[in-house]
Amino acid sequence: MNPVNIAQPASGIRSGLNDPDVVSPSTRRIRSFVRREGRMTRAQQRALTALWQRFGVDAGVAPLDPTVLFGRHAPLVLEIGFGDGEALATMASTDPMANYLGLEVHRPGIGHLLLRAEALALTNLRVMCADAVEVLERQMPDDCLDQVRIFFPDPWPKARHHKRRLIQPSFVALLVQKLKSGGQLHIATDCEDYARSILSILNATSELNNRAPGHGFMPHPMHRPPTKFEQRGWRLGYAVRDILFARRDRIE
Repeated sequence: MNPVNIAQPASGIRSGLNDPDVVSPSTRRIRSFVRREGRMTRAQQRALTALWQRFGVDAGVAPLDPTVLFGRHAPLVLEIGFGDGEALATMASTDPMANYLGLEVHRPGIGHLLLRAEALALTNLRVMCADAVEVLERQMPDDCLDQVRIFFPDPWPKARHHKRRLIQPSFVALLVQKLKSGGQLHIATDCEDYARSILSILNATSELNNRAPGHGFMPHPMHRPPTKFEQRGWRLGYAVRDILFARRDRIE
């Protein structure tokens, strides 16, 4: 693993990602995120350099082998867009029997998570600085994920930007391909319009089964700790919607 690809913006990160209209040259698709680096503390920078070898996984094209990554066979939980990583670190520390893989493109957040992982002495957490779609398409084996968690994806609230939302039918189809039979997809958002859009897309996906009564939203699951973003939303009066679906058994 090469920490330089993470610690230095010029290496391993495509130029132009600060442009909200950028399209991935390899896939010719519109990205759902804008890379805003923000301020990185010295501790976060140190973590990216010193701790990447321990917790980091370099993005590429070779298929990932979870057993090799974690040194054991255990349920695999994928979190896409973990922000500052506090919630992910908490979930990994309270669920040591599962393996956790976090994907994020925001390097200060990755640095913060690495510091938390070190402080908690986590052995069941790995981190990638990569576009989730590319990792899923290129590196994630089919039928390998026990859970996928996507908490507070960018809602892109303006109607003309809805095409940039991560949760689209094509992306859900990709997740279905990677989930095991019975594997769960858990999404949380405080954007009412986005929540209803997500619910409609997932309810229309025949391979998925809504775990909520009445095929609606779920009460806040106990396993999901509140994020900093969520707590800010509470103060502003936003209601959080949890959406939980399971992969139906595959027909051989």
